[in-house]
Amino acid sequence: MPEHPTPVDPKLPLAGVRVIEVGVFMAGPFATMQLADLGADVVKVEHPKGGDAVRALGPFLDGHSSPFLRINRNKRSLAVDLKTEEGVAVLRRLIDGADVLVENLRPGALARLGLGYADLAESHPRLVYASASGWGQDGPLADRPGLDIMAQARAGLMSITGTPDGDPVKLGVPVCDLVCGLYTAMGVLAALRAREATGRGQFVDVSLLESGISLAVWEAATYWATGESGRPGGSAHQKSAPYQAVRSADGWVTVGAITPNTWRGFCTALGLDDLYADPRFADAQERRSLRHELIPAIERVTMRRSTAELVAVLDAEGVPCAPINSTGEAFEQDALNARGFFWDAEHPGLGAVRQIGSPMRLSDSGTRRGPAGPALGEHTVEILAAAGWTEAEIGALLERGAVAAG
Repeated sequence: MPEHPTPVDPKLPLAGVRVIEVGVFMAGPFATMQLADLGADVVKVEHPKGGDAVRALGPFLDGHSSPFLRINRNKRSLAVDLKTEEGVAVLRRLIDGADVLVENLRPGALARLGLGYADLAESHPRLVYASASGWGQDGPLADRPGLDIMAQARAGLMSITGTPDGDPVKLGVPVCDLVCGLYTAMGVLAALRAREATGRGQFVDVSLLESGISLAVWEAATYWATGESGRPGGSAHQKSAPYQAVRSADGWVTVGAITPNTWRGFCTALGLDDLYADPRFADAQERRSLRHELIPAIERVTMRRSTAELVAVLDAEGVPCAPINSTGEAFEQDALNARGFFWDAEHPGLGAVRQIGSPMRLSDSGTRRGPAGPALGEHTVEILAAAGWTEAEIGALLERGAVAAG
């Protein structure tokens, strides 16, 4: 496996770790983005015709997919046709020098090419092989296609999202895809750590379904204690109140006055002495059961003030609160700019491409801030050359269409 042409800071936690990604859309590429941010050399394997399907999704910047540029930062692209014997041989040879393989194709897709974990485990004993899928690598659903919305549905997340008696609603972000990607990256890190002790890699199997269900901690606690399933509650907390969005004169403000101190501060800030004195509202869980009375009483006051005014008076009393930002406002907020969270990745044709930063802040190691997502096949020739193919061999592979160069 070749070295990355851009020197990687040796202090980065995964500097020297070599990763092959055979991934499309979200879960696999999001997992390898985390590994690349931590310093791993990630080679993204793509089909020469079109590559990762995200490349076709807009909005576009001078013909480049904006989502792709961000989800696939810090990676290199190798365009290889795995429907050809030569293409499979190329991938197999690259795996020889890899520490990790991450894939999120249909279960069994790489096995049909002779590149499943069972095919490689004996010959590549140190390889960490991670598979992200909709429903897992086995079980009755394994062969079915699985996308984020289906995982949210089967995980029960859509049954508790939205407003009471409203239509089914999925979360605004593809949460099962993204959490599956995070668990995949975490599993890879755990397997690499275990390899230090055992000398052997292992198989990491992560599904969108199980990733989604793992988030339903409150709902599981309720169901296994009472037998009751969760229901949509809008923005309200499952157990405590007031912990939700309430109306203001010009919009909404979120509040979280669920401890004795914050409930007292909340009532003080808004002049709700009658609510604070009412023994029915003394306990956060009791307040939750009386939300039908509590929230209208609160909103009769909050709707007379602007969101900014409410945030100011609640902040002064130490009550957790926040305005509801648009995504645009979120990407421009001073709190994140002050911490240098957003950064610009360089792209040869576009210049600076703004990036969401990594939430992982390591005091000594840091995270990598390298190039934006690569062009399709941009690194094919350099990857093959560094891995030992001669110029003539690379030319023959290009001519026969087994690989392509960007």
